Amino acid sequence: MKVCTDSCLFGAWIADKIEKKVLHPENILDIGSGTGLLSLMLAQKSNAPIDAVEINENSFLQTKENFNESKWNKHLQACHADIKNWSSPIKYDLIISNPPFFENDLKSENPHKNLAKHNEGLNFAELLQAISNHLAEVGYFALLLPFHRVEIFKKMATENHFYVKEECLVKQTPAPSFFRGLLLFSTQKENSISKELIIKEKEGNYTKDFDELLKDYYL
Repeated sequence: MKVCTDSCLFGAWIADKIEKKVLHPENILDIGSGTGLLSLMLAQKSNAPIDAVEINENSFLQTKENFNESKWNKHLQACHADIKNWSSPIKYDLIISNPPFFENDLKSENPHKNLAKHNEGLNFAELLQAISNHLAEVGYFALLLPFHRVEIFKKMATENHFYVKEECLVKQTPAPSFFRGLLLFSTQKENSISKELIIKEKEGNYTKDFDELLKDYYL
């Protein structure tokens, strides 16, 4: 899996909340770690142990290699497992996921990409069940979703007694259409915050908001 701008933005968005003490996780679970990108970004802002669960063997090996080669490897743990069957002795304060989300969209000829990007391995109902199984009684989970799936997921989450704490709707440019949603849910009802973020200006330069979030990660 390639490193995508929206994944970097999502990781930075959550890491920023940890750095600013909006979130205070003592342990973190990354569902579907891929290359380990999100865990590595959060590890730079938190000393909390992070467990990264990945079903695909090649992706798991990539996560493990990246963890081992990083300076934050002491609190990073890669797990090769299906989250639907995986068990842990602890409950997590924060769960993050960039889930398979291209449901019913055009599929790739690569079956590994289909598993990562389509709801073949983990649909929304199964993801919510996994979160319910592993999230602490007072906890948070964060997801990156395509914009056209945001309202559907929010409805399903509410039905499972999870509540939106913050959402950030993302545009590639100042053009009218959104393409991603960054969502933070809580097990407790809280005042909900809704924001918008634009990645690039008309001229093609990154916006100040984007630069501010990614400045600690982009060289």
